[in-house]
Amino acid sequence: MSSSERMSSPPPPKQYGVTKPISMAGPTEADMQRNRELEKFLVEAGLYESKEEDAKREQVLGRIRQIAKDWVKELTRLRGYSDQMVEDANALIFTFGSYRLGVHGPGADIDALCVGPSYVSREEDFFFILHNILAEMEEVTELQPVLDAHVPVMKFKFDGLSIDLLYASISRLVVREDLDISDMSVLYDVDEPTVRSLNGCRVADQILKLVPNVEHFCTTLRCLKFWAKRRGVYSNVTGFLGGVNWALLVARVCQLYPNAVPSMLVSRFFRVYTMWRWPNPVMLCAIEEAELGFSVWDPRKNRRDKTHHMPIITPAYPCMNSSYNVSTSTLRVMMDQFQYGNTICEEVELNKAQWSALFEPYLFFESYRNYLQVDIVAANADDLLAWKGWVESRLRQLTLMIERDTYGKLQCHPYPHEYVDTSKPCAHCAFFMGLQRKPGEVVQEGQQFDIRGSVEEFKLSINMYMFWKPGMEICVSHIRRKQIPPYVFPEGYKRTRHPRLASQQRSSENGNEYQTGSGLKRKKDPESVDQDGPEKRQSVSPQKQDSLSPEHLAPSSVRSGTGSNVEPVIPDKRVLNQEIAEGGDVSNSSVITSVTSEVGSCEDVGNESVAGSSEGNNGSVEGSNNPVSSQSDSCDADSQSLLENRHLDGNGAFQDGVHEELEPNAGLGSVLQSTSGIDSETVVQKPVMSRLSLTSTA
Repeated sequence: MSSSERMSSPPPPKQYGVTKPISMAGPTEADMQRNRELEKFLVEAGLYESKEEDAKREQVLGRIRQIAKDWVKELTRLRGYSDQMVEDANALIFTFGSYRLGVHGPGADIDALCVGPSYVSREEDFFFILHNILAEMEEVTELQPVLDAHVPVMKFKFDGLSIDLLYASISRLVVREDLDISDMSVLYDVDEPTVRSLNGCRVADQILKLVPNVEHFCTTLRCLKFWAKRRGVYSNVTGFLGGVNWALLVARVCQLYPNAVPSMLVSRFFRVYTMWRWPNPVMLCAIEEAELGFSVWDPRKNRRDKTHHMPIITPAYPCMNSSYNVSTSTLRVMMDQFQYGNTICEEVELNKAQWSALFEPYLFFESYRNYLQVDIVAANADDLLAWKGWVESRLRQLTLMIERDTYGKLQCHPYPHEYVDTSKPCAHCAFFMGLQRKPGEVVQEGQQFDIRGSVEEFKLSINMYMFWKPGMEICVSHIRRKQIPPYVFPEGYKRTRHPRLASQQRSSENGNEYQTGSGLKRKKDPESVDQDGPEKRQSVSPQKQDSLSPEHLAPSSVRSGTGSNVEPVIPDKRVLNQEIAEGGDVSNSSVITSVTSEVGSCEDVGNESVAGSSEGNNGSVEGSNNPVSSQSDSCDADSQSLLENRHLDGNGAFQDGVHEELEPNAGLGSVLQSTSGIDSETVVQKPVMSRLSLTSTA
């Protein structure tokens, strides 16, 4: 090649991320048509904010900026600083989260960070003085400081707009207007809570710099956040994923498919993360080391990092795992939902389904036979707001305690939605958890899941709330599906069975597939009735089943001076027998794979199936040799590219001291085939308050 030819050759395309892209292919005409349909659906779903609402956000942020500046100036004057210092005193407001990324919708909150000088503290000045200033303002309602959170935050509504305000005191006497928060110097001489507070803004800025096309990234993220909320997997506090986690996952897919449009990126998102071999980390860039002394995510050095189930690493120093809340059970639920999304997207690309099918709500209350109901009550709405926030932030601990005490054999599915019984005279809300035995576990006769100790330990930790007031009570009870209170359903009554679930049950029963984990028929299992209860109990429909009243929740609503909780009297010990031992009516995979693709995925190029991609992923996987030829870049090409990038070996996160991201497993499988059906009848029992024994007998 001549020198002139070398000079005229185009430069290689910019590489985003730590590996080469999977495919550089752009959209076909069919992809563009699907993209137009997707964007139309998002608009019609009301995911975009009006210009008037956007202008109101800017106005509220301007008011908060002025309040913060006046607050810092007044503190500077009161502490005897010079007139020049008072004049220069300043505080800045930065945004992060969905608002900073441009994916917020109507009614969404604003995540904001207040950056102040070194002499303005978080504990006294922010959470006390500024708190009192806001409390006296008419525009401010629902003011709730959360000092003991991993990232301390002050929550409130300003003129009806929800605000989550953090504070960071940096080591500077004057905070200048042109402060670059991405600069490493802002981290000098600050504590770890301040670093975590600063990291939200720093991460948001880095994400926008590390994606090939910001507009495509935003549309895809908006779509997948909506999907996650509809499918019940959007909640960091309960062990699923929050906004920054979804943003990082979407950004990585954008890096792997830099020329794809949003409709392609949504499909590739589910394909990639259905195959991903957790706990291999998702990273947008190499983990950066610095000499500031802050700990970065590194499972070679930090024992705690080795226990993370779904590492999603932030791209700004100090790099952290943003998804440390994920547990074995919640990872299983999310992997099932990824498989559901992958199945629907395959059908959309084959013109066998519309985009609306992807966003069908998850039928949580039709997915399990047994549930835990966590009722939270307080004397008034203000007390309930604080009490509920405390309890909700620790619900994840109940899941972890049950997983620990049952050695992972009893799986919990916490549902990240609260429900309110408006017919009750007290301030009340409730959360629910689905329960099932881990599929594939061999159950010995008489084996028990006794989680009374787990529940008592959880309640003990809850009752350590330092701001407890009389009337704040919590009750944990076991209920069957027939006993689900009617207020959880939008129409106020139990919905009829979803046609997909009903058709799945009929096909399973006709195909003799309605088998339990132990090989016994669920419907006529004689041991599915509690052995220590009456021989037969009358079924009670949800319409007639009253929800838990304050009298039942707290027989004595006033606790002693020691703060000990008065336990209700339990006439007998209720047990969950084969319902939990056999996984209940229908596992999550039964629900999410009721829509199956007639065309399989690519040939399984690895030795492991999709079921091996996460611990507890239930359902079998059958390989297929029938590729989807209508897709713009086939699964075979994707798999080959993944292999060529050498990030499929599934080994440790770091090799030979080099930071290398380990991408998805090469094993490509087809749709999960569910083997469980739906039992139309359950034996109804009265809920057990507080103490419960969950028993499994084979």
